[in-house]
Amino acid sequence: MTNLFRGENLTPASFRKRQMSNVIDMFIFIGLGWGISISGEVPSLFKVILIASFFIIYLPLGFAFGGTIGQKMLNLRVRKYNDYNNRISIFDGYKRTFFILTNYWIEVLSFSSKRKFLFEKLSGTVLLQLDINESEELTSYHKQANVRKGIFAGLIYTLWVIWVGNYWLLFGNIVVFDIYISKKVPWDYWKNPKDGSKPKAWVEWVDALVFALVAVYFINLFLFQNYKIPTSSLEKTLLVGDHLFVSKVSYGPRIPQTPLSFPLLQNTVPVINTKSYLEWPKWDYRRLAGFGKVKRDDIVVFNFPTGDTVPTLVTNPDFYITTRNLGLSIARDNPAYLKGISPDNQWKYNEQLRALGKAYVNQNEGTFGEVVYRPVDRRDNYVKRCVAIAGETFEVKHNQIYINGEAVVNPKGLQHWYNIRTDGTKFNDKFLDKMEISAEDASGMGFGPTYRLPLTEEKAAQMKSFPFIKQIMMDEEVSDSTSMPQTWPYSTDYVWSRDNFGPLYIPEKGATVDINMKNLVLYDRIITAYEGNTLKVKNNDIYINGELATSYTFKMDYYFMLGDNRHQSADSRYWGFVPEDHVVGKPLLVWLSLNKDKSIFGGKIRFDRFFKWVANE
Repeated sequence: MTNLFRGENLTPASFRKRQMSNVIDMFIFIGLGWGISISGEVPSLFKVILIASFFIIYLPLGFAFGGTIGQKMLNLRVRKYNDYNNRISIFDGYKRTFFILTNYWIEVLSFSSKRKFLFEKLSGTVLLQLDINESEELTSYHKQANVRKGIFAGLIYTLWVIWVGNYWLLFGNIVVFDIYISKKVPWDYWKNPKDGSKPKAWVEWVDALVFALVAVYFINLFLFQNYKIPTSSLEKTLLVGDHLFVSKVSYGPRIPQTPLSFPLLQNTVPVINTKSYLEWPKWDYRRLAGFGKVKRDDIVVFNFPTGDTVPTLVTNPDFYITTRNLGLSIARDNPAYLKGISPDNQWKYNEQLRALGKAYVNQNEGTFGEVVYRPVDRRDNYVKRCVAIAGETFEVKHNQIYINGEAVVNPKGLQHWYNIRTDGTKFNDKFLDKMEISAEDASGMGFGPTYRLPLTEEKAAQMKSFPFIKQIMMDEEVSDSTSMPQTWPYSTDYVWSRDNFGPLYIPEKGATVDINMKNLVLYDRIITAYEGNTLKVKNNDIYINGELATSYTFKMDYYFMLGDNRHQSADSRYWGFVPEDHVVGKPLLVWLSLNKDKSIFGGKIRFDRFFKWVANE
């Protein structure tokens, strides 16, 4: 504390007052953010103005007259070092506030002694309370404060161990006790040279950086994570450029399968294009307790199920669709390559097609890149709406979803492609903006007088009212047994299409289904890739783990995910079920939204989406 206050001796009372000012400031900041974020009736632009006015007007006035709000309320003054007569400037006040708030968070998250580096080296300012008293009294108070902190830190750590469920970690309380109370082990020895000199600046920088990365790693692992919407599959519910606050505790955080990884990177280190994680050690799937389970209509972030095998240069469509399509092309030109396998046996037929395509990919590494395998938690993150949960029967008829035979209520932002014919009028960018059509969605709309655009029911009704619109009809894809299947499971035994799909049972943990050569195309990835069994077919008999099988019992729950932009979404209709162990979390809040098609002064920042709750309806 002597270093922190540059030699000023504080009484326990004034030290307590300084701590209380920190608490007041934090409650004001948190309360302001929470209050603004839940004020659904307040326009989002007004929310931004409120926050801007707080930072631009109210805080500077506080600095000019003596510090932050909490410090002013408790009559603490903010001044420069060695200048007891002049208050700090607004710029210095801003700089100081940024670093001291960073220091507060580091203190809250840290199990080590107080981190003075950010505060001392970068803020350039100090709180002065000129009451002088005996240092022994303050030293005694510090000891009492450390005991209280040690008890609090030990309690938090113990609760975390109970949550994780590994009680061997309780021995870590010995370390917590020593850091705060006994202080027998010099845990920060690298920052305290033996000769008593101050540590080098680079040592303190490295220490602060390492601590920040570790803190971010644990926050992302157990609490929340940022996610950016990359595609238009959820328009108009979520837009391209939305940055989401994704809660890990909504469904319970997963214990990582690859725990040794670089924070903030999902699977690849940019520029050098190497793995951002180590494949050893590997842990089995386990999910900690959360606030609930995935429900129908939830918007969910999950790891891409068929993203386990990836050619590094061609990631879309996925490896299995790519290899099947390549195999089809090869088989058309060289039918003998199918080795006498008849298309009547769709499972064997698809396996042979993928084998042909995989061989072609391996032979053309320059085009497709190296084929790599990714563990579950290192597969790319996707975000979709859960339209069916485990145990339900899912079906789409004429673009309408049915669950267990009953039509469901569609979400408000639901979009479909519409075929539109005008009287010759051409659509321009201004009209597309009015219809809220993104540049990505408009890229294949046509050039007139016929167009194909994604619209909500509301926008379709609005467009129908324009006099230059001669015809507008929702697009519908129909499949039959004579056409090549375009949706999962890519079998002529299941005559499904994008808009007429199912019925399909969604597997539930503990449920048992009969399996045969017809429905094996539905469950083969569950049996092998998701639940770790071996699968072989001999003379149309199915063997699982070497034993003849006529049924299968599921080990996990599964989900079916669709995008709200139904005709512009790569979702479960093309790659199948989402396993329970692939679920990452639930997006709660849009904290930033940037329109990639606009300039910074032309509407790039979508102010109306700031602090917008992610609705499931």
